[in-house]
Amino acid sequence: MPPYGTGAPAATAERVLPHYGESTLADLGPSLLASLGVAGEAEALGLPRADRACLLVIDGMGWQLLNGSADAAPFLTGLRAAGRQLSAGFPATTVTSLTSLGTGRPPGQHGVLGYQVLVPDTGRLLNALHWDKAVDPVGWQPGSTIFERAVAAGVGAFRVAQGSFERTGLSIAAMRGAEYRAANTPGALVAATIEALGSRRRGFAMVYTGDLDSTGHACGCGSAAWLYQLAHVDKLAEQIAGALPRGVPLYVTADHGMVDVPSAARIDADLIPELRAGVALLGGEPRARHVYAVPGAAEDVLAAWQEVLGDRAWTVSREQAIEEGWFGPVDWRVADRLGDVIAAARGQAAIVASVTEPRESALVGMHGSLSASDQQVPLLSYLAG
Repeated sequence: MPPYGTGAPAATAERVLPHYGESTLADLGPSLLASLGVAGEAEALGLPRADRACLLVIDGMGWQLLNGSADAAPFLTGLRAAGRQLSAGFPATTVTSLTSLGTGRPPGQHGVLGYQVLVPDTGRLLNALHWDKAVDPVGWQPGSTIFERAVAAGVGAFRVAQGSFERTGLSIAAMRGAEYRAANTPGALVAATIEALGSRRRGFAMVYTGDLDSTGHACGCGSAAWLYQLAHVDKLAEQIAGALPRGVPLYVTADHGMVDVPSAARIDADLIPELRAGVALLGGEPRARHVYAVPGAAEDVLAAWQEVLGDRAWTVSREQAIEEGWFGPVDWRVADRLGDVIAAARGQAAIVASVTEPRESALVGMHGSLSASDQQVPLLSYLAG
């Protein structure tokens, strides 16, 4: 039996189009800077003014998952009443969401548009988690980060996370400019955060933990393992909150939710010829696919994918996704990184590729789509009295 009751709701078929500029992860960074007195930053979320602040990012802790797990996370769920929902942005995946947080811009502006996307004119995919040394992270995402903008305004900016993340391509693209504090255990995360914030009169720290997401991928977000891990995350948040100096707010959010994908809901693109006909590259990830067609085949690929997937995915052309605002306003310089066809899985479905992507296809918990289970993340706050 699970230790606290089930934590994973069934995925909803409702499509959640992010309201960029109002209530997405891309709006959180600028709002945080504005609350610290940095001029010129949009205050979409209306965070109260403060000299210092802490933002804890819990990878994979969707709003719906947290709602179903009150017994496992009493501290975090106790903050829900005064909290609110944000949309992750599309695709609802770590690389895109962390870049939205780190730059304060929607995906269509910062250009980190998915787990695997086309590097134009190369015929190759860039895996944004593992990166490619041939791709310059600053050239890929040249816009300023919230950390750079904070430092320019005289506000301290810190990242507290696992040491191995410090110099990755994603870190450079999305979060350069921060003073990095490596912390490889939960206790070290707390200690490093408090030390960082205690060293500056004005500043903020973004703290990241990824173990809940890893547990969901491997074991499922409805598993006993996931609920036990959530309890550890809850204690981490409570310890940070209790250790922060008086008057320093703690904000807690996530980069995406998660859905457990049963075997019967997996559509294997490597075993269905119609899903490979005319396809040069298959990018994205199982719940948020970028499909790159060979020249002249885009319309045929779109028709085939729509027919095969039916109501198991929202399947549209690149142009329709841009027009409907899936990525927010899309800068012309990054538009050709998008798939000719884009498919966002509905319900508990996923478009796997068992031959070409065996590791990703074997995951239990997945994310990325436009469903509420993928998109909705919490923004919780705590202020020591």
